[in-house]
Amino acid sequence: MTTLLESHGFTNATLDWKAWLDTVQLDQATPQQMQVLESSHPKAKVSDYYLLLVHQAEILDQRSTAFNAIMYAPGGLSRAERELASTVVSRVNGCVYCASVHAQRFEQLAKRQDVIAQVFADPATAGTNARERAIVAFSIELTLHPEDIADSSLQRLADAGLSDAEILDLIHAIAIFAWANRLMLNLGEPVFPA
Repeated sequence: MTTLLESHGFTNATLDWKAWLDTVQLDQATPQQMQVLESSHPKAKVSDYYLLLVHQAEILDQRSTAFNAIMYAPGGLSRAERELASTVVSRVNGCVYCASVHAQRFEQLAKRQDVIAQVFADPATAGTNARERAIVAFSIELTLHPEDIADSSLQRLADAGLSDAEILDLIHAIAIFAWANRLMLNLGEPVFPA
């Protein structure tokens, strides 16, 4: 069982998210919108995020396809490490909702929360071992300074034991959360439990 973490405005509690713009009402959704919602996420029909994005059903469909391929594809970086990177990016970008969701996923997959507590407190020093510290550091570097990524950045990951396929998966996870965080932060706000 995990412990509730709350640090620097971030939490691993289950949050909701409220759109600032009108969402698609299910009873008024087109057949295409319904199909995209059904294929996007199990909770898409009750999520303001999906109900807002489905105004552009084809774009949401492409987004969901890319997200699922990046986060759930077999092989490469472990699911837990993808979730760790997603949590770090979300923490750095200030996306409280995404950080909570992906912190929970990491905790479920890794069966621990030590590194999540560290990420919430100070991502720059987070990581319980050399591999985690390398993943966290690269996630911060690519999020804040993508123009500064160099061979040496990738070499530090390789030196920590990441294969080329794992590094590619890490880059993809960081990139999709750079985008997802900006959508969440600009289109709505997290809702904390009462």
